[in-house]
Amino acid sequence: MMRPRVPKYDPQLVPILVPSLDTPAIDEKFLNETALRDRFTNHVEWVPELTDESRLSIGYLDTYEKRIAGVLVPLLNIDDQIHVLLTKRAAHLNDHAGQISFPGGRKEDSDSDIQITALREAKEEIGLNPSHVEILGSLPDYHTITGYQVTPVVGMVSQLKDFSPDTNEVDEIFMVPLAFLMNPANHQIRQRTTEDGSRTFYAMPYENRFIWGATAGMLRNLYHFLRAPQQ
Repeated sequence: MMRPRVPKYDPQLVPILVPSLDTPAIDEKFLNETALRDRFTNHVEWVPELTDESRLSIGYLDTYEKRIAGVLVPLLNIDDQIHVLLTKRAAHLNDHAGQISFPGGRKEDSDSDIQITALREAKEEIGLNPSHVEILGSLPDYHTITGYQVTPVVGMVSQLKDFSPDTNEVDEIFMVPLAFLMNPANHQIRQRTTEDGSRTFYAMPYENRFIWGATAGMLRNLYHFLRAPQQ
């Protein structure tokens, strides 16, 4: 059966329902390399957040075959501050064209696990050497309206330069401070209303980049994951 049609629209024109959230920012003591390693090593109970997109997509799983994918959430220590590497997808791609995303893609039969998928795709898309990635762990799967079940694989990256983006897939590589992304004051909720009803999504505008949708949804779960020890 065909997957649901996803109409094209400009998310930056979608009205802001909540301009910022008032839940606490992640304390900086949890945003260094040692604390991040410890958080992924030591189990703490937490509850993932289900966005409207994931909720709607999960409802379609009985009617079409899901597509398994993995993305790498690359964390880089730059001048003693953890940053997240993000990419802007090429405008001609079929899915999520022009959007801000993590490097990653669909799992291939030759991939032994989803971590291998994330590392392979990161090497292909941005020239990241897998030997320079320390895998910390994974976040819960995120389901997209385009039919993907995406596993975010989080890794500390020691390669800080010499990235070589594949221009067929990536228009830009840039960094965002993790502290910015882990502060709900920078998280917007936007609501798009059509004849089929209303649906909200997260957005995290940063400088001249508009981080939204699946990427923002996965970052929200990283926020909940890191916040758990503080609660």
